[in-house]
Amino acid sequence: MSESSPSSLLSTSPPSSVPSPALSTLSLADPKEVTEKDRQEAARLKAEANKAFISHDFSRAAQLYSEAISHNPGDPTLFCNRAYARIKIEEHGYALHDASRAIELNPKYAKAYYRRAMCHIQILKPQLAVADLKKVLALEPQNAQVRKELDSTQKLVRKIEFEKAIEVEEEKSAAERCLEIIAEGSCEVEKNYGGPKLGRTDDGKYKITIEFIRSMIEWFRDGKTLPRRYAWEIVLGAHDHFVKEESLVSVKIENGVTIDIIGDVHGQFYDVLHLLSLTGEPSEKHVLLMNGDLVDRGSWSVEVILTAFAFKWLYPESMFINRGNHEAKDMNRTYGFEGEAKHKHGEQTYKLFAYVFTTMPLATLVSATRPPAKKQNVILSTGGVKRYFVTHGGLFSKDGVTLDEIRTIKRIGRQPGTEGLMLPQLLWTDPQESTGWGPSKRGVGTAFGPDVTRRWCELNGVTGILRSHEVRPDGYAIEHNGLCTTVFSAPNYVDQGGNKGAFIRIDAEGTQEYTQFEAQPHPNVRPMAYQTGGLASLMM
Repeated sequence: MSESSPSSLLSTSPPSSVPSPALSTLSLADPKEVTEKDRQEAARLKAEANKAFISHDFSRAAQLYSEAISHNPGDPTLFCNRAYARIKIEEHGYALHDASRAIELNPKYAKAYYRRAMCHIQILKPQLAVADLKKVLALEPQNAQVRKELDSTQKLVRKIEFEKAIEVEEEKSAAERCLEIIAEGSCEVEKNYGGPKLGRTDDGKYKITIEFIRSMIEWFRDGKTLPRRYAWEIVLGAHDHFVKEESLVSVKIENGVTIDIIGDVHGQFYDVLHLLSLTGEPSEKHVLLMNGDLVDRGSWSVEVILTAFAFKWLYPESMFINRGNHEAKDMNRTYGFEGEAKHKHGEQTYKLFAYVFTTMPLATLVSATRPPAKKQNVILSTGGVKRYFVTHGGLFSKDGVTLDEIRTIKRIGRQPGTEGLMLPQLLWTDPQESTGWGPSKRGVGTAFGPDVTRRWCELNGVTGILRSHEVRPDGYAIEHNGLCTTVFSAPNYVDQGGNKGAFIRIDAEGTQEYTQFEAQPHPNVRPMAYQTGGLASLMM
């Protein structure tokens, strides 16, 4: 698909930054008079919305529930159903509002309390979820499933509190501790291991080759795991390169070189294999940039991250990886990667991953080296070339932030959290259609408008922002009058989205080319297979 073709896509597929739909402004104090005709039309629309939901067209379902609400705003089931549809498209802030509205209309509506609890967990507020789950049990004391989820959520809250306490006491990084264990001889490769083998340097250290990576990928494809020592060597190999990079990495695209920008892949290993068959491996003439959220949700996150880190170890100048909001402890705890990493390689391996995630850069500035053929209405650098700011989420909740400020953000050893100006906003924010800033539909972070994007690009001499962080039906969407493009590379997201995946190729003139692809078959393992509790049940 060429650079000039997206206009038809945008006319048929509005970006999900458009609320689906906007929050209702109806007042409970001044309810609409509902006629029998209204009730019948609402019932018809609800039935149509239910069909859309069953077909996994969750955005359409949310829109139809909204139309039903406009006819019968006093029906709590419509708000509760719309909340569930919005949970499916990760509009957790809006879903929270809907569930609360359903509870206002019917304070004994157990399902609405349950939906709200799931929203609280998804926006990393499990303490609030506990209260709603207790309310469900008060209304339905025999509900064994909810009792189990309450127990797991309470354990999660205690675990978070415990980890906060011991983090203060830990002096060594997980990387240092793993190196100590290796030096002690306590992490050797099992003698009966029969898979691909890392080579050795003259001084006895492990080294990586492209032959090893290719064999490792086939080993993973067959459902097998690496020895813990090899996993550590790969992660530590990538770590050694990350710590040398600034928070904003600069990549110049020389003549004859291309770079592919890859969005979220979320542990969908078999789709990543197909993606790599389309992009090709990184090399001197072809650079890959993965824009965060390599892990969580998909149940092969370990295989995905080890593949990416292996390429980073081998080709540090041709493989770049930005951190996403899911390369963080609080997200890994909630969305499956922590459980998967511990299951496959143990507690210390997860700690190593969690630490090395903090060393990953936050953004990449991709610069062309040849002037573009067309310069009219294009923001160029002072050198007269196109350049793109690539980050997982987006821009900031204030104007005036410069590239130099981003370059010097202190990140190593720091968890992003969900509040603050620099680090968390780069990973969490979303574009919106309206101007200025607004609350995020996620219930976490901020949304920024097209005027914000233009001012920032003009200030920094940036041609456009390339970001990920959100599903797009066609795998990508061009927004903010061409200054902000979202790319998402996990097709049929969590086996339910029905979306395409995409990546963006950029050449030495800064020309963009978009490639879409479909989901591939995978073994019969559900998303978030290593996570317990309420969120895992949402994936079923």
